[in-house]
Amino acid sequence: MSDSAALDSFLEKWRARWPEWSVAEVFVAPVRRDIVVAWFALLQEFEDVLNIAGDPLPADAKLAWWGEELRGWASQRSRHPLGRRLEPVRADWARLADALPTLAQARTVPRDREAGFAALSRYGDAVAAVESGVLGRVPASQAIVADMLAARLMEVGGVAVPVNLRQGADEAGQLRAWATALHEAWPPRDGARERRLLSAYVQGRLLRFARRGEPAPLPSRASLLFTGWRAARGG
Repeated sequence: MSDSAALDSFLEKWRARWPEWSVAEVFVAPVRRDIVVAWFALLQEFEDVLNIAGDPLPADAKLAWWGEELRGWASQRSRHPLGRRLEPVRADWARLADALPTLAQARTVPRDREAGFAALSRYGDAVAAVESGVLGRVPASQAIVADMLAARLMEVGGVAVPVNLRQGADEAGQLRAWATALHEAWPPRDGARERRLLSAYVQGRLLRFARRGEPAPLPSRASLLFTGWRAARGG
C-alpha cells in the first residue's frame, strides 16, 4: 500500500466512526479539512489504546511505539502514515509523547468524577498544547478530557463508571448516572472551530446515551446541521 493510500485508510476509518463529520465539514474551510481529520484520527488511535478490552500488554506496547514515533516528528522522521500529514506542523510533539503513559494508568476505575478528570489531566494538557499548533487555537484541556471520558463510557460501558456511582442502581442506571454527571461537568466549548464542532457532537452522543443507558441512533441530518451551526458560531 502506498503512503497516500495508507493515510487515506486512517482518515476514512475515523470518518466512518464519526459520520456526523460529513455534516460538520460544511463549516470547515476546505484547505483545513485534511489536517483536521488527520489530527482527530491520531487522537482516536490513543483513545483506542485507553479503551482496550482484554490483555493490555499489546496496547501498552503500542503506546510505547507511539511515544518514539512522536518524538521523531520533530526531526521529520515519521514512520506512521498520519505523520506524513502532521509532522510538518510545529508543535510540542515530545510533550504529547511524554503524556501517553498516563493513558494506561487512566484505565483504572476512578473513585469519582473528579478523579476521572484528574487521571487524564496531564494528557489533556499535552493535547491542548499540540492542538494550538495544529489548529491554531488552544482548547481547554478539561474539554478534551470530557470528550475522552464520554467516549470511554460509550465504548466500554460499565467499566468506566466511577466507584461512587456503582451502588444502589442497576447497570443501566449507573451508566445513565455517569453520563449525566459528565454532562453536568462539561466546560464551555472553546478552542478552534473544528474542536468545538467535534465536542458538540460528542456531547450530543452523550446526552442520547444518558436518556437510554446505551448508544442511540444519530438524529436527523437537519438536527446535526443545526448542532454544527451553533458550535461553529461558538454556542
